[in-house]
Amino acid sequence: MRLEASQLRIKTEMPLHLMLLPGVLVTLVYAYGPILGVVMAFQKFEPVLGFFKSKWVGFKNFKYVFNLPDFHQVMWNTILISSLKIVFSLLVPLVLALLLNEITKKWFQRMIQTSIFLPFFLAWTVLGGVILELFSLRGPVNDLMSSFGLEPIMFMGSNNWFRAIMVGSDVWKGMGYNMIIFLAAITGINASLYEAAEVDGAGKWKQMIHITLPGMMPIIILMSTLSLGNILNAGFDQILIMYNPTVYQGADIIDTFTYRLGLFSQQFAPAAAVGLFKSAISVGLVSLSYYLAYKFSNYRIF
Repeated sequence: MRLEASQLRIKTEMPLHLMLLPGVLVTLVYAYGPILGVVMAFQKFEPVLGFFKSKWVGFKNFKYVFNLPDFHQVMWNTILISSLKIVFSLLVPLVLALLLNEITKKWFQRMIQTSIFLPFFLAWTVLGGVILELFSLRGPVNDLMSSFGLEPIMFMGSNNWFRAIMVGSDVWKGMGYNMIIFLAAITGINASLYEAAEVDGAGKWKQMIHITLPGMMPIIILMSTLSLGNILNAGFDQILIMYNPTVYQGADIIDTFTYRLGLFSQQFAPAAAVGLFKSAISVGLVSLSYYLAYKFSNYRIF
């Protein structure tokens, strides 16, 4: 009987496994296959010799990378930009969700919600070109400033302005997604709490402070803790499309530094060392974020 039940289960689930097979193969080839290349981080890698014949040098590549004059600045840029993105990517959608929740006209609420969410679907290759045109020396932003008698600013050539634009544009692009999550958390709050607060004479402000925000606190804590795993992901595609040599000092992050070190300078082994270094720290941060999410919000993957 057990054998027949097992055979029946295999026969029933076989179409599902076959459906998953293409995705599994793509993941193995493009996600797990390249992991074998981390061996370059411990070799004096030469493409002609390959992985098996290149000389083994141990941790020399790591020492070389850590002693590069730009490495510490790159680490600081990565942590600063990603931290600002994490903070404002949580704060701005939270404020928008609280404001949008107060709109009584549902059709107007849906229209605003859709317009805010639309940039999330656009790739950085599209948005990058738009932002470059907007903030160029002769772009609409500088034209507007000139109409008020202000001097034009080279936004995309200034380290400080470039960071602000990267953070602001990233928040603008992704705030619709996080706003939806916060709105879902608000709808899960018991409506009778608001009715009781109105009976007691509490206004909208007090209701938000004493009911809405405490009711949203579990999802706020969850999203905050899970975002810790992205502290070293400052937005490779976004910055790569828009940055230039004049803003390397303030905008060069680990991913773009690795890209230039490996492909432009053809220092494949040091680039692999930087990538492995980042991956090791990211794994630790992701593990920590899931542990904190489980501890404070009882969030579990399995």
